[in-house]
Amino acid sequence: MSDACDAITRAHHEEWARVVAALTRRFGDLDIAEDAAAEAFATAVERWPADGVPPNPGAWLTTTANHKAIDRIRRENKRDDKHKEARVVHDDDPPEPLGAIDDDRLRLIFTCCHPALAMETRAALTLRMVGGLTVPEISRAFLVTESAMGRRITRAKDKIKAARIPYRVPSADDLPARVSGVLAVLFLVFNEGYLTTGPDADPIRDDLTAEAIRLTRLIRDLLPDDGEVAGLLALMLLTEARRTARVSASGELVALDEQDRGAWDAALIAEGHRLVRERLAAAAAGVAPGRYQILAAINAVHTSARDMRDTDWSQILALYDQLVRIDPSPIIALNRAVAVAEFDGPEVALATVDRLEGTLAGYHAYHATRADLLRRLGRSEQSRAAYDKAIDLAGNTAETAYLTRRRDQLR
Repeated sequence: MSDACDAITRAHHEEWARVVAALTRRFGDLDIAEDAAAEAFATAVERWPADGVPPNPGAWLTTTANHKAIDRIRRENKRDDKHKEARVVHDDDPPEPLGAIDDDRLRLIFTCCHPALAMETRAALTLRMVGGLTVPEISRAFLVTESAMGRRITRAKDKIKAARIPYRVPSADDLPARVSGVLAVLFLVFNEGYLTTGPDADPIRDDLTAEAIRLTRLIRDLLPDDGEVAGLLALMLLTEARRTARVSASGELVALDEQDRGAWDAALIAEGHRLVRERLAAAAAGVAPGRYQILAAINAVHTSARDMRDTDWSQILALYDQLVRIDPSPIIALNRAVAVAEFDGPEVALATVDRLEGTLAGYHAYHATRADLLRRLGRSEQSRAAYDKAIDLAGNTAETAYLTRRRDQLR
């Protein structure tokens, strides 16, 4: 029974986007694709514990989902458009070419990230359709109610259908205008995998980080000269390289200064560093770097240090100063404050962090950063109170365990 349940969980993490993308390609309808995929997984929950896990779980899910979709279309075939869809289902003609790269999930993400949709809607829809996150998980990530997020996703799918947004990779001429939104959403998908927001989920979803990296590699194949595509890929690789060192055997998040750097993935770091060097050469030639390129450069400095004490904080601070000029968001200001604490001391950094309270009071990392700075300044009671707020707002069990341990270490 437990083996079957584990297999279903793994299949959901690994197969959701593939099944939804394949169904969307065949039936051209996100609602049908999502509902049929959900029904297939529900059938797996019922049958696998009793019948055993099939030899090829992914193929079983795809076949079952196809049957569910066909059944739904047949039930609704009283309307003319449903008759047409039903004929499409049984059309044996080979599909027309759908873009330079034949990848169902890449087409799905470009569909979800169409510029006709608002950016937050694109992100939410992609997290649902490509990432397989539930509506409650997505609503927590965006700090909105489940009902509001459900309506947002429904409206997005309705708009895609009404506007007849095509399920394809855009033409070469359209790609540059579309790619920035796609990169932003892929970064969100990666971040959800890097540290999940849900309290009941695995703290790290390597299926999401791997899929975000895979799709970013495909986009780099489409746009090999785009600096931000290369920057985002480098950022993902350098972050992913630390994955196995980020959670302890007991399930607690491990901060950067406590990680076993020998456990980092040397091959991913080497590839990320090579991409960063290429972008630095372009910057030296007068091409200004973008947000992802600077973030990748910051991570390159971190992953170049053999020990936390060897970190070149002056270089990191200079990069953050450059980043703030193009992205003056409070999150970037908070991250910059961490570098300030290492370079100028925790008191200077705390003054910066305190000025962010108005915009970041509901963000757990704000309180966690403030708690650490207060701890370093010997202000234990204030630090404890800040840790309490961070724990209340933290998303997953690994992060909560880390913050709780740090709070309990205070005198």
